[in-house]
Amino acid sequence: MERTLSSDLIFERAEQFPKASWPLRVVSTLLLWQRRVASRHQLAMLDHRLLADAGISEVQREAELSKPFWR
Repeated sequence: MERTLSSDLIFERAEQFPKASWPLRVVSTLLLWQRRVASRHQLAMLDHRLLADAGISEVQREAELSKPFWR
């Protein structure tokens, strides 16, 4: 379900500055988790018609919503 910008951009920048890499990785991970929570919240709000428009089945939605935020 991840259709937003990836946090790879932050990781690439962190590799250029080794001393600052761990704070950037922490922030990047927290932002990724926040995007997942928001995305899954929006997914939970969709009705069957909007799910069909997006090409998502009820089974796929339930599978995505059952995941913990860190996966």
